[in-house]
Amino acid sequence: MPYAAARALLLTLSLSLSLPLLLAATPATPGGWSVAPSGGGRPSFYAEGTPGALLRDTLAVTNRGTEPLTVRLRATGDGLWVAFAEPALAIPARTRAEVPFTVTVPADAPPGDRAGELLVRDSAGRESAVRLLIRVGGPELAALTVEHVAVHGDRITYELVNRGTTALVPRLAVHADGVLGAVLDRAPRTLPVRLSPGRRLALDEPWPDRPALDAVTVRLTVTAPGAARATGRASARFVPWGTAAGTAAGALSVAAAVVAAVAVRRRGRRTAVARTAERGAPT
Repeated sequence: MPYAAARALLLTLSLSLSLPLLLAATPATPGGWSVAPSGGGRPSFYAEGTPGALLRDTLAVTNRGTEPLTVRLRATGDGLWVAFAEPALAIPARTRAEVPFTVTVPADAPPGDRAGELLVRDSAGRESAVRLLIRVGGPELAALTVEHVAVHGDRITYELVNRGTTALVPRLAVHADGVLGAVLDRAPRTLPVRLSPGRRLALDEPWPDRPALDAVTVRLTVTAPGAARATGRASARFVPWGTAAGTAAGALSVAAAVVAAVAVRRRGRRTAVARTAERGAPT
């Protein structure tokens, strides 16, 4: 933050700390203090900005007690950068401190709503919060892809990726063709997931009745409102290895028996030839 802007924020803070409490009471913590957007009439903070914008507002911390109050401020947010003029305050009794803060919208933030909270905690551990909602403007783009499709046993695994700027609720259709035709055909259905922009989600589809012996091509088709249809494919071969192993073992046994029989027959022929030669030899 530039020096002049920071100095102006701190000056506003010091002036507000010197003001006595004059406004009507608002709901307070058990410690006798409360937080709210400055100016009154707002239950929460709301602002709109484009990526890269710097938004400013003021948080009021009111000490209605008769003793000084020390608090610390922090923020939570979905992709928001919040900076307070002072992250820690000592507020005199019956005084309202107005604390300026800034919200920076990241330059790469996609359009949509971002929610967060401004949290104030006192030295006793009591905490109060004010909701923060920022709407990021810009063109909306719906784009969805299905990637890394694969068949593992009785499951089809895949990944969905939101490559657009809006949250998507996808629909999935599953189809598989074998050597003799279709072996799986599931109509499109809405998945119980919500993909935020940029999110990648690994999922799987059960296939308990897959073929025991076949070569298949699996096709997954995903759609979402406003997004183009996306398709992912994978190939797989199913072989009943137990049966194949038994068949192979049987074939090996038959082959071994044939080889043994041939060897015995050849030995018998050699023995007969030798005996004939011995009988015909001169004495």
